Amino acid sequence: MLAKPDQLPKFICPRTSQPLVQEGGTWRTDNNEHTYKIIDGFPVFVDFESSVLNVQDFESLHVPEVVERRKYGGLMSLAKKLVSPPKSATAANISELMSLLTNKSKEKNPRVLIIGAGSIGQGMQPLYDSSQIEIVAFDVYASKHIQFIADAHSIPFENDAFDAVIIQAVLEHVLEPSKVVSEIYRVLKKKGMVYSETPFLQHVHEGAYDFTRFTESGHRYLFKHFSLIKSGASAGGGTQLIWAIDNFSRGLFRSRIAGKVIKLLFFWLIYLDELIPEKYNVDAASGCYFLGRKSDKEITPKEAIAHYQGAQ
Repeated sequence: MLAKPDQLPKFICPRTSQPLVQEGGTWRTDNNEHTYKIIDGFPVFVDFESSVLNVQDFESLHVPEVVERRKYGGLMSLAKKLVSPPKSATAANISELMSLLTNKSKEKNPRVLIIGAGSIGQGMQPLYDSSQIEIVAFDVYASKHIQFIADAHSIPFENDAFDAVIIQAVLEHVLEPSKVVSEIYRVLKKKGMVYSETPFLQHVHEGAYDFTRFTESGHRYLFKHFSLIKSGASAGGGTQLIWAIDNFSRGLFRSRIAGKVIKLLFFWLIYLDELIPEKYNVDAASGCYFLGRKSDKEITPKEAIAHYQGAQ
């Protein structure tokens, strides 16, 4: 469940890392050098001088949202479920993470930070339903699922604040993934855990705010300061093939709708992921995941090569 305001860790300035104090409708550093507005109930902890975000987009946070999210109903909702079913790998990984947090953690109510939580990601609902886990969540746009707005390159929390961090389908949208991972490492407690999902063979989405792709091995090395619990393909060859069919069709017919219609005809390809051995899915993955634990030792380049789990 979402943590209450008095359960949040201490906020720090994303520019200077100084502690922040609330005063009226703003948060500020002790010396008043930097201030951050509370807009429509959401603190906005963004250094707009170094961020891709624009201060003009945050004059009001009601509507429109900074990032538009399409909503589906009726037959469109059914079609969406056919072409984008829940990922079994994600469900299993989140279940394992929750078990590690609640059964083996020394904390009574482990605290989990979710980055990019404006909408609840696939497979994440059990976290929100748990009364044993305190969720702290942010994104770059306002929604009922977050407590504040921030840029993941500068997470506005003190060191060693969280038992786990989840970052699902976000790292492709940041300019410096390694800097974001460094911030995740900083805010995690000793032996805290991270769960990440990111695309490999997917086409551009979110337009200009899409920057990066990772192989499974590259994704693991991105988290080189973490020991491995498990990693692999979050969605395999069938899923990436349907991405290709969608984008090929929309380009051929110059129509996004045509791409979606033809994609719907081939929805069954997604379900073939389950028939493909994991090592082949790793090489042809639509996306990959990493579950790891904060470590004092980073993996070496040779260990990164040895990590390869594909079929080649």
